[in-house]
Amino acid sequence: MARWEGNARGRLERAALDLFRDQGYDGTTVAQIAERANLTERSFYRWFADKREVLFADDDLAACYLPSIEAAPPRQAPLPTLLAAFASTPDVLRPREFVVERAAVIAASPPLQERELIKMVSLNRRLVAALTARGHDGQTAYLAVDVGSAILRLAIHRWTLGDDSDFAALLAAARQDLIAVAVT
Repeated sequence: MARWEGNARGRLERAALDLFRDQGYDGTTVAQIAERANLTERSFYRWFADKREVLFADDDLAACYLPSIEAAPPRQAPLPTLLAAFASTPDVLRPREFVVERAAVIAASPPLQERELIKMVSLNRRLVAALTARGHDGQTAYLAVDVGSAILRLAIHRWTLGDDSDFAALLAAARQDLIAVAVT
């Protein structure tokens, strides 16, 4: 094994994604991932608890969003507070190619879809808690997070399709699209 090669984590992620794409998530083993990355299984487990975590371990959006929510002006409404926080999303996302391939792997596997939904519910709970800690009532916070999440998903979708606009502009456009749908 060529242990002197750098970026073990990145090599494992790339190897896993290639194998998931080529032979499916269920048809891929940790041993295959490690071998493709020219590492040992032990090295794999230094970085990831299991093969699923290759897809989910490195996108802690809450750590990105919560400080921005806490730092928002005191009387700012909840949706603008969320959208300002969401503007930092590209700082956390992996490269676009990885995000697109990851989405395809998840879409092809119901257990991975379930894991993605669980991750999003957990994030939304933390966002609701952050907004209520700022003094917004629970129902308003819950609704703002649901609406904000829809806007965020549309902005990320456009970004994955190659729109290189400033992410805040993608969020603003998605917000306008949501408003257009809501009033028709």
